Amino acid sequence: MPFGSAPAELMPGAKNAVETCLAVRPGEKVTLIADAISKPVAASLAEALHNRHACAEAFLLEDFGPRPIREAPAEVLEALETADVGILCMTPQPGELGARMAIVQVVERRQIRYAHMVGVTPEIMQQGMRADYLKVDELSDKLRERMLRAETLTVKTEAGTHIAAHFDRGLDWVKTSGLISPRYWSNLPAGEVFTTPATVDGTFVCDATAGDHFNGKYGDLQGTPLVLTIEGARLVKAECARKDLQQEFWEYCHTDENSDRVGELAFGTNLGLSRMIGVLLQDEKFPGVHLAFGDPYGSQTHANWKSKTHVDVLTRNCDVWIDDDQVISKGRYRMDHLGLS
Repeated sequence: MPFGSAPAELMPGAKNAVETCLAVRPGEKVTLIADAISKPVAASLAEALHNRHACAEAFLLEDFGPRPIREAPAEVLEALETADVGILCMTPQPGELGARMAIVQVVERRQIRYAHMVGVTPEIMQQGMRADYLKVDELSDKLRERMLRAETLTVKTEAGTHIAAHFDRGLDWVKTSGLISPRYWSNLPAGEVFTTPATVDGTFVCDATAGDHFNGKYGDLQGTPLVLTIEGARLVKAECARKDLQQEFWEYCHTDENSDRVGELAFGTNLGLSRMIGVLLQDEKFPGVHLAFGDPYGSQTHANWKSKTHVDVLTRNCDVWIDDDQVISKGRYRMDHLGLS
């Protein structure tokens, strides 16, 4: 393995990923892809796979050339063609979305179990990856059942977020609760229930993190929030005290004809999280509701449009109503309103 020795403190999270989330069985072939920054995490996953008696084939992205990597390496795609399980753990750089999407396309075509750990850190392995994913799955199931018949979702925060969303009954609500199946790949750490909304209108204040390369470049936006105006599920205005961020975000969301369109509306359902840490991969699973502009993951939601881009935006301390029933108060689920204790 090209990743070095596994830090002991990361092993409980790695064991959870391999044995509970991916349900890797002895003898299964696993393709493990990582970058240099993510070596400690990759080493712990490799050790957990070894302990599970899986047949792991490992790839270090920097071995294939300088970053950013614009195209997925052919050797990686070839390995996924015969794998039972795939894992990608890396820190994203600008311009690499196409390479990641190429990996996901192979995963979806072959319908193998796959963990997408883009932005994973040792801190995340010790927090979100230690969650009780059976409980996360139970909450996610309840929310999905509720949203399949919901008419409206309302989200408000003290920072100024106030949006209303409506839904297309022909589009699915997708559960990625950490128990990964061949039908749906998932981010890890997990805990989301999402769809492509029919309409979203209002103001969304991104005062936590933004996705893709914005997270690594700009960090936590609590001090300089992005104020986003949305009409008919399209971004019509972006304002921020940091004009470089404002301009870059606006340009990113106008890469193609659908880059400004809300492609994802998601609940975070990871009950093992107590705070946001400034890393999107984990923070988007924190209890609340977030949006993403761009590609709608149509292979999962059944939306019939695409985009070359996808960027999440997060807000803090949500109050959320499904129709007229408040199910989240200041970032905490009202479990009794969902039939849970």
